[in-house]
Amino acid sequence: MPTVVVLQSAYLPWKGYFHLIHEADQFIFHDDLQYTHSDWRSRNRILTPNGPIWLSVPAGRSERRLICDVEIAEPHWKLRHRRIWESNYAKTPYFRQYAPLLDFLYDNPITNLSQFNQRAIAELLRILGVATPLDDSRRYHLSGAKTERLIQLLTQVGATEYLSGPAGRAYLEEWRFAEAGIKLRYFEYPTYPDYDQGSGACCHQVSVLDMLFRLGPATPDWIWGTAVDSWEARRL
Repeated sequence: MPTVVVLQSAYLPWKGYFHLIHEADQFIFHDDLQYTHSDWRSRNRILTPNGPIWLSVPAGRSERRLICDVEIAEPHWKLRHRRIWESNYAKTPYFRQYAPLLDFLYDNPITNLSQFNQRAIAELLRILGVATPLDDSRRYHLSGAKTERLIQLLTQVGATEYLSGPAGRAYLEEWRFAEAGIKLRYFEYPTYPDYDQGSGACCHQVSVLDMLFRLGPATPDWIWGTAVDSWEARRL
């Protein structure tokens, strides 16, 4: 049963984004949709000694464009973001091991937001050991809006099941999936186990890089592996 996940790209997403992709047989980026300012497309949170802060790509405020058409004109944002990562994570246990990831992310001439995000997500999936095939909705002929457009995409790729994040309950027209013969299933993020972030209560709503720098190769176990299984068993 081909299970497909369809998501807009995001800037260095949190662990749940990768958990959802891990559960799919195919993942499709859906960036030929309207850009939304002050959203996950162009920002995420990281931890500092004073708590979490937003790390925002200067992508502009205009929402009269598609995500895939967003160009970043400000030339120095990559150097600035890299230095913020370095200043806040240089002393974490696995920073040195994963420092080459910062080279990959920021030492390039990419100015398109979608291209940057998709390239980064693909590399992070590789590091996390997720082999789910990746695709792009721009390769398909789509029309309509929201659920109708999504159904067209799923039909064209031969999906028999669509795995949605829990937020999909608020806007998906569920009857359309039944009409198209596609099973709709909502993914529920588990209560992820806390991990050591240096001080204070664990903040889970941060970029997955926070976990990589602190937990290293064990990161997948803390997202969908044995650490999550053990945590869930203790809660029962």
